[in-house]
Amino acid sequence: MATVTSVSTLDYVATILAEDVELLEAIASNDDNLTYGNIISVYISPDEAITALTDRGIEELSDMLSEARLTTKTWHHFLDDFVDDLELAARFKGQPPR
Repeated sequence: MATVTSVSTLDYVATILAEDVELLEAIASNDDNLTYGNIISVYISPDEAITALTDRGIEELSDMLSEARLTTKTWHHFLDDFVDDLELAARFKGQPPR
């Protein structure tokens, strides 16, 4: 495994991938959704952390979203599997897969 030398916050990853940050937060909130070590918690105070992704994590997430958006059916199935917040999932289901 390569040494991690930089990470990107979810806000920045959302900009890079042209995605909704809430969708990325919902996916990254479960550590099992991406390969171990690709999701990083960066503590900015004793009680507060932000989530960041390694370069490999960004690539993995981008590939995951691209595959999920192949059809409306795959998009809805993806949201059911990866987004625990039902209201958020419903909001994204209302948007066409790009």
